[in-house]
Amino acid sequence: MTRISTNLQHDDIQRSLRTQESRVSTLNNQMASQRKIQNLRDDPLSAGHSIRYQSYLARLERFENNAKTVNDRYKVTEGYMDQSLQVMQRVRELAVTGANGTYTKEDLKNMASEVNELLNELVQDGNATGPDGIRLFSGTKSFTEPFEPIMGDVGDSGVPQVKEVRYNGSVGTKDVEVDEQAFVPTDQAGNRTFWAERQSLFSEVDATTYAVKRDTSIEVDGVTVPLNAGDNVHAIIAKINDSGAAVKARLDPITNGLNLETTDARQLWLRDGEGGDVLSSLGMVKAGQRPPYNLSPSVKVSGGSLFDAVIELRDSMLSGDQERIGSRVLGAVDGAIDNLTTRLAEIGSRYERNQMTLTRIDSQAVNVAAAESREADIDFTKAVTDLKMYEYTQQATLSTAGKLYSNSLLNYLK
Repeated sequence: MTRISTNLQHDDIQRSLRTQESRVSTLNNQMASQRKIQNLRDDPLSAGHSIRYQSYLARLERFENNAKTVNDRYKVTEGYMDQSLQVMQRVRELAVTGANGTYTKEDLKNMASEVNELLNELVQDGNATGPDGIRLFSGTKSFTEPFEPIMGDVGDSGVPQVKEVRYNGSVGTKDVEVDEQAFVPTDQAGNRTFWAERQSLFSEVDATTYAVKRDTSIEVDGVTVPLNAGDNVHAIIAKINDSGAAVKARLDPITNGLNLETTDARQLWLRDGEGGDVLSSLGMVKAGQRPPYNLSPSVKVSGGSLFDAVIELRDSMLSGDQERIGSRVLGAVDGAIDNLTTRLAEIGSRYERNQMTLTRIDSQAVNVAAAESREADIDFTKAVTDLKMYEYTQQATLSTAGKLYSNSLLNYLK
């Protein structure tokens, strides 16, 4: 039973007015922001979908920025690699010229001067820095100069010249996510880019009776190879070959030592796992030292870098050894050119892949934005219609209130 009092009509009118004002205010806020969800309780299901879409859009934006940054780095890296390739083409021209047997030793010495300058240019390219200050060919060591030239007197020139170039970078790469669980490397390891030949290592330690003492691991070209206690040399060879590293292992039929050879032109990195001594026991590395210059003195090494090939060409010209230039040196120079061409193809392929990724991200962003808009954006036409209806209702309520406030309790007692 409703109790009739003077405050009854006032309370009902105030409640209706507050309801109308709330509706009008909500619609005004929605129209101002063009979003139908002002609070999560307005539409919990749509709000949940909208948040997921917004999160995915934010990730797509991050992926797009990553891909663009990586592509910019690829362009800079490709420029230095292309310049190095042009330098090597000139080096090859000089090698062919010096090997044809028509030039005197004095002529070859004059050619050696140009080869030496080209060598300095190659070292400069190898130590190139990107616009962000990061070294392009040092692997994960972003601010380490990758190639260290060792200077010394060459051919009684009286001027210090490059005698050796040592790689101080790493074999690792910095990967960047450009799509959901899709990563691309951002750099080139210098010991792959500026290498000329496959590297082979020959141990002279007899490994036929060797067995791993305890569970451990070895690191081969940046890939960790787990070993179990009791593994013999054949098991070690099988695990290296199955590890995915760009290395093939075999047992030498003459010395019964472990032989390792890279499958393409690169410098081979070897290291025992923490607390292990497998490679050092097999006579491959020195215990406790870091790669790549930790090889045992007894290990025979073949296969050098691009810099080694150019240094050997210069030294052969200085000594007038035309036969060596036309055989060993020219072959190494050709290998360096082939390897640089391969690495250029790799980085070009990565650039094209990133371009496709950017195209896909642009398409995905449009589709996801449309889905998010469908869930959370306001229907402007419907909102305007509802707002006018609510305003009309509010005016009617105010008009009715004006007429009712003239009554009092005595009107109900007549």
